[in-house]
Amino acid sequence: MNSIADMGGMEGFGSITPEKNEPVFHEEWERRCFGMFLTSAAVVGYGVDEFRHGMESIPPVHYLSASYYEHWLGAYERIFAKRGVISPEELNARVEMLKNGGSANAQS
Repeated sequence: MNSIADMGGMEGFGSITPEKNEPVFHEEWERRCFGMFLTSAAVVGYGVDEFRHGMESIPPVHYLSASYYEHWLGAYERIFAKRGVISPEELNARVEMLKNGGSANAQS
């Protein structure tokens, strides 16, 4: 199966300009996103292949415009919804609450 992630050898996307002295994480949320992987994989019960499939299932336009860890967030969203950990509606409600100054620890 070809997906938007299978871009090896494709032309027309411009040159790659690596960031000099690029940090491992640009923002604190990226560090947390990375840290979620092993714990959530163990608790929720998914593996690397399912996680990769979750990233590669992101709609192509969003995939190309998203950062590396935004791909990870997309995978978490798909896997957690599929496994019944959180519904898309619950996730959207939590995001809206946080945008409006609510606490991440508040119970919804």
